[in-house]
Amino acid sequence: MLGAMGKVALYSTLLVLGLLLSQVYPGLVPNQAETLALVIKLATFVCLAFIMIHVGHEFEIDKSRLGSYGWDYVVAMTAAAFPWIFVAAYFVFAMKDSSVWGDWTAWKEALLIGRFAAPTSAGVLFSMLAAAGLAATWLFKKARVLAIFDDIDTVLLMIPLKMMIIGPKPQLGVVVVVMALLLWIGWKYLHAIDIPITWPWVIGYSVVLVALCEAFYIVTEWLQPGGGIHFEVLLPAFILGCVIRSHPTGGDDHSNGAPASNPHYSRSAIFVSGFISAAFMILVGLSMPAFAQLLGKGGEASVSWWTIAAHVLIVTVLSNLGKMFPAFCYRDEATFRERLAVAIGMWPRGEVGAGVLVVALSYGMQGPFVLVAMLSLALNLVLTGVFIVIVKRLIAPQTSS
Repeated sequence: MLGAMGKVALYSTLLVLGLLLSQVYPGLVPNQAETLALVIKLATFVCLAFIMIHVGHEFEIDKSRLGSYGWDYVVAMTAAAFPWIFVAAYFVFAMKDSSVWGDWTAWKEALLIGRFAAPTSAGVLFSMLAAAGLAATWLFKKARVLAIFDDIDTVLLMIPLKMMIIGPKPQLGVVVVVMALLLWIGWKYLHAIDIPITWPWVIGYSVVLVALCEAFYIVTEWLQPGGGIHFEVLLPAFILGCVIRSHPTGGDDHSNGAPASNPHYSRSAIFVSGFISAAFMILVGLSMPAFAQLLGKGGEASVSWWTIAAHVLIVTVLSNLGKMFPAFCYRDEATFRERLAVAIGMWPRGEVGAGVLVVALSYGMQGPFVLVAMLSLALNLVLTGVFIVIVKRLIAPQTSS
């Protein structure tokens, strides 16, 4: 089994490999390129659904102590909002000509694509902190709550972002009603439905959810040609995970959380979860259009790779600076070093952020924004081990005493 560091290295390598393969496979199979692209898209969404079901299943909340979670959610919301705002503003003001700063189309793209910077990768964070021997610390407990909440915030904000991208359409009324119903079901039946959570079942659930979402698009397109509505799999998959009952020592059949962080998961479940996460990373890379197409969208002047590299570095720094708000909170609970460690511990990104980029690509968004976001995600993955080392050193005095 790969350790946490090994998984992060593998995921980042596969994401970059997928990016490279996306540039060559259309030329290798020109007659089947369109069909292969469809297969890649569907496989990507199935993997994303699998991951989000486990994110939902990891979500725990004590309904009798809702007030105690209020401040945590506010902190998590800011830790998701600040990176998003910083990156979206950078995309428009630094990567666009000043003549289009007031262009709503540019802002819509920047706001959706920039959302990749918002969610912390809960699975990566939990496994890395556990591997570093920090599972019993205040840091781990607080980071777990904040990471889950900012994942939820990201999923929920995709609803208004979707409406902003699509514009006013009658079909969106159905989408809003369905989403509201899903949220009510998730709250009402949180971990209350006893259905299997073994990996073959979760794969089956994922396939069914993707099929239903695609069917929704086909039906709305049939009812109004050119007006088909995409119903992203993020929310229904997350809600399904939320309603599946949690068992604290359920072994292979019932686990209390995602495989990456749950010690009671079987070896086969851990292996399959890791395999699907790895497959998702390479599929996300494969979903990318040609770099030349991205760099020259809409008649824009070609952007040099040195310029792209500078943008990637700056976007990565901005997205991580946006996560620093938790360092100024919880003064009555922890020392500044521990609070700083929580903020830095929120830096790792992963599957949910990649899922946002997949959604953006499904809406036909291209251009340098997408490429910079994808490469920034890869760079952040590569640096995850460094982030965890910093976290461990920050709290070393507390853990060693």
